[in-house]
Amino acid sequence: MPPMAKNKFPQGLPTRQQVLDFIAQSDEPAGKREIAKAFGLKGTEKIALKTLLKDMAEEGLIDGNRSAFHAMGGVPRVTVLRIVEIDEGEPVAIPDSWQPEDASPPPRLRVVEPRGKARDRGPALRVGDRILARTEEAGKGWLAHPMKKIQGGEEQLMGVVELDGTGKGWLAPVDKRVRNAVPISDLGGAEAGQLVLAEPAGRSPRSGMKVVAVLGDPLAPRAFSLIAIHKHGIPFVFPEAALREAEEAAKLPLSEDKREDLRHLPIVAIDPADARDHDDAIWAEPDGQGGFNALVAIADVSFYVRPGGQTDREARKRGNSVYFPDRVVPMLPEVLSADVCSLKSGADRAAMACHLSIDSAGRIKDWRFTRAIVRIAEVIAYEEAQRRIDSGEAEAHLANLWDAWRLLEKARNERDPLNLELPERRVVLDEQGKIAEIAIRERLDAHRVVEDFMIAANVAAAKALEAKVAPVVYRIHEPPSREKLVALKDYLATFDRKLSLGQVITPSLFNRMLKDIADEAEKALIMEAVLRSQTQAYYGPRNAGHFGLSLGSYAHFTSPIRRYSDLLVHRALVDAYGLEQPRPKADLPPTSGLSDRDRGDLARVSEAISNAERRAMEAERDTIDRYVAAWLSGKVGEVFDTRITGVQKFGLFATIIGLGGDGLVPVSTLGAERFNHDEKAQRLIGELSGEEFAMGQILKLRLAEANPLTGALKFEPVDVAEGVQRIERRGGKMEHTPRRQGNYTAGKRGRPSNIRHQGKRK
Repeated sequence: MPPMAKNKFPQGLPTRQQVLDFIAQSDEPAGKREIAKAFGLKGTEKIALKTLLKDMAEEGLIDGNRSAFHAMGGVPRVTVLRIVEIDEGEPVAIPDSWQPEDASPPPRLRVVEPRGKARDRGPALRVGDRILARTEEAGKGWLAHPMKKIQGGEEQLMGVVELDGTGKGWLAPVDKRVRNAVPISDLGGAEAGQLVLAEPAGRSPRSGMKVVAVLGDPLAPRAFSLIAIHKHGIPFVFPEAALREAEEAAKLPLSEDKREDLRHLPIVAIDPADARDHDDAIWAEPDGQGGFNALVAIADVSFYVRPGGQTDREARKRGNSVYFPDRVVPMLPEVLSADVCSLKSGADRAAMACHLSIDSAGRIKDWRFTRAIVRIAEVIAYEEAQRRIDSGEAEAHLANLWDAWRLLEKARNERDPLNLELPERRVVLDEQGKIAEIAIRERLDAHRVVEDFMIAANVAAAKALEAKVAPVVYRIHEPPSREKLVALKDYLATFDRKLSLGQVITPSLFNRMLKDIADEAEKALIMEAVLRSQTQAYYGPRNAGHFGLSLGSYAHFTSPIRRYSDLLVHRALVDAYGLEQPRPKADLPPTSGLSDRDRGDLARVSEAISNAERRAMEAERDTIDRYVAAWLSGKVGEVFDTRITGVQKFGLFATIIGLGGDGLVPVSTLGAERFNHDEKAQRLIGELSGEEFAMGQILKLRLAEANPLTGALKFEPVDVAEGVQRIERRGGKMEHTPRRQGNYTAGKRGRPSNIRHQGKRK
């Protein structure tokens, strides 16, 4: 609608109906100022308008505040909304201010988020978020188009109750991004030291927070994952309807006459020792021509979870399972995820079978997909499989897998996918749920064997669907953007290394660059920079290839128990290759293929599951950080070897080598001189000494603070009085420069002394 003409409304004090007409037709928030301007009001007429609007509000004709009004029972064209639910990946919102006199429920608006390049690939909208949105009626409902997210609008805040010297309550947030404690006006029976959920006690910031739920001891076992679940809005309780439907689905017969019987094959599942479910299993045997016939058997989740059902709706909402050290929040109810769908040893299971023909060069020359019955010969831990191979005790079927993998590895090396060393932290808990060990997960050939078989099956699934011109949910990893490549080029120039932007950028280019670097410290720096230059992978129906794996077509097919994307690929294969099974019971949806809704708009569901994946990654990372901080809280004062992972004006971020956990080194602790921030080179440089701190550099640092509630760490130089003790430094030695201890406290008067300011991460 074009902007409203000045003379569209009669000039002078409007009637009640004229005010309502203006509000209904306005494209902008309709406040007192906008109404006065539209009707040409001046002086005393503006005072009369204020009285009129107050009367209309008291009469129930309008609702709003000083800045905007809307007609009772309606929704303004532009207004503030609050997200109250995520329904099948789509946010649902209600007006943030809704107090009708007739107690009618607020209208629910489906939030339409931007897609593709127009969308900022940041965190997805979560329950409690507030947005300024443009609204429109659509049929019998309403749509909302977000204009911007209103920061700090979360309705609920999780934190720990603390009392100051006067007995006043303060909420110390568990989110490290929230810098300050918040006053509590209503403790709701909560005691000091308890983990609670609180919400604003009133509309004014001065109203403080009121406690609405007491969650218990914040340092108790399982508390860290609970914090992440609440913070990121992860659904973790299944509706009764979904549980009942899953129980019914678990009773479905396997229809042996309609499935390929593969129970005679010694198929094995190789998984982590603590795996909660088993999606995949593999088998291979020589084909007599220098190659192998291989099988990748994947749990046939699409047979049990039908599109449109209650279980399916909940799975779409979750998008994926979320794995914490102490628990898993599954995508599917336990009767399916941990029992009927899980490929357990010695049990008959429904599977989607990917048959592969591998030639002597490791290329996949043929594939076919069937629905099958399998009986897994053994579930083996990675470490045990590797031990058998290394010791020569491996059975023939296990040895065949390694031989087939060596061919796949040959083809992988020819592709030369991006090879970055990315260590994975592993948190081991004891029987009481306390931390027994935190270590870097060892990377074995057994991991590579399974990984390369899964990649082969994923490629086959994508190409099989393309051959039928069927819908595909691709796993997409786009090449680095030009903006990031320019930043990388500028950074490499500080090492006297060149990156020509005129050439085709491939993973091989980065691999060769890293391989040619002999100095390990410099290699670590450049590897960090290459990693930062990469884009984030996502799901979508339009193929853009997988840059990191050097693959033209790639889809996720191998983990339908824990990823909704894989379930969609299975359904597409069912449709494309006529793999539908006999109609199930009447009380379950009949088809196991794609729904008409998904077939017509895969972009929408792809966007939703990409958002859910980012949410899960953030929650898992936050939880690991809290466990690491808890582990380190008893080691404050000890000295660690660390690597710089971030450089900002206010200081450095460093990670403990071999353990992980990012911590801040405030610039004030580095010395009396001024340090300048070279953003392009990612360095802090001392004005007087010329001393530099750069990405990837290794330092000895003392742990000054470890906060298990936020996962935040703080480091300081080993000898604050004399300076930073350096393990490694690129470019030779530096003359010693005396340092003084920096003052880094942020407790405010009247607040608990252990509440500290935490610097924001990059």
